[in-house]
Amino acid sequence: MAQERQGTERVVEGWTGRLFEDFAVGDIYYHPFGKTVTQSDNQTFTLMTQNVSKTHIDANFAEKTKFRRPLVNSTFTLALVTGQSTIDLSMNVFANMGWDEVRMPHPVYEGDTIYSRSKVLAMRPSNSRPGLGLVTVATEGFNQDGIIVISYRRTFMVYRVGYLPGIEGSRPDESSLPAVEGRA
Repeated sequence: MAQERQGTERVVEGWTGRLFEDFAVGDIYYHPFGKTVTQSDNQTFTLMTQNVSKTHIDANFAEKTKFRRPLVNSTFTLALVTGQSTIDLSMNVFANMGWDEVRMPHPVYEGDTIYSRSKVLAMRPSNSRPGLGLVTVATEGFNQDGIIVISYRRTFMVYRVGYLPGIEGSRPDESSLPAVEGRA
């Protein structure tokens, strides 16, 4: 919502995410961002998490497997697809409650571009926290060829209307911004 400021200037809020009441069972979201997975992504994540599987970081070893090249760390794929879904599902999350039925039906390779989508399966108000609701989604990640590479169910608690903590008090005054220039 825009807020008028000094005649022609206004503060325009960006996308602030969905609250519990914004979801509906059956909604499908195609998340807007794709990511091409690099060798650096795969090796950094693998080493950062102390995963010692040679299939992720040793190209010579991976060449001798049935895949013939390094596989992308499966937990990187889970983290990537969960991250891609955040803009549509959980920008206003209170807590993730769990990931269930995680499946990896097709390998991810360095150089693949991963996209994702989610479908709302269930939702209910929290019994113990009146300012929150629980949402369960099915999420799928797929590669540049439309092949599903990961699927899972995730349940998260999200804020309800009127309960989202605000950060507006930490914003500086707009007076330090330059004046509006003449119109073309």
